[in-house]
Amino acid sequence: MNAYGLTDTGRTRTQNQDSIFFSSEPVGSLPNALIVSDGMGGHRAGEVASQKAIKFFCEYVCSRNSAPDELLDFLVSAVDYANDKVYDMSLRDHSLYGMGATFSVCAVSGGKLYIAHIGDSRVYLAADGRISQLTNDHSFVNELVRAGRLTEAAARSHPRKNELTRALGVEADEHIDGIVYEANSGFLLLCSDGLTNMLTDGEILRIIKKEDTLEMKVRGLITAANENGGKDNISAILADLRR
Repeated sequence: MNAYGLTDTGRTRTQNQDSIFFSSEPVGSLPNALIVSDGMGGHRAGEVASQKAIKFFCEYVCSRNSAPDELLDFLVSAVDYANDKVYDMSLRDHSLYGMGATFSVCAVSGGKLYIAHIGDSRVYLAADGRISQLTNDHSFVNELVRAGRLTEAAARSHPRKNELTRALGVEADEHIDGIVYEANSGFLLLCSDGLTNMLTDGEILRIIKKEDTLEMKVRGLITAANENGGKDNISAILADLRR
């Protein structure tokens, strides 16, 4: 598996509170790891939350062992650990109180995608000419969509679309989604809402199909999001599952 990722401040923000991590090589007990975390909070607190969330996650997976058949539980436990540590930081430092972050991590092994997820960053699979969102947004607006009270088109411009119902580090105990998918081909995309708020799924798929290398695909996504307004920080990691 080859992977490439970028994070960008966007056109309207002065600070980048997104953090990313990607490695095609083993990370502790994990065979590989792709992570997008979008911070939230006051001045610098969001940046701290996303950076520390990744740091604590890596700390966990590098200090413990996991059997291959326990990979999903291991991912979820590592995110739980990061949640506890970030929440504890927010209680100890008044300037960081209330900080939190989205957190989406994926590991690929044996033709399967193992995902641990909280918040509204997203994981997609682009394969066979289609793009599918593999994660569920933990947001107020998505709850309305799932209940049939709001269309997906209307959700894109809803005034409360950025209001999260779940995020890492905000509460002592948060439920982390654990997901497994079969996948032997295509492209795996992890991204923050700075990308998906600026581009439709169809536009994302078109760019992935059009551009040549992984780097060109990722840069194309970032550029297009900025050209459409770049109203938030933009992060994207793309992995080629074909090799």
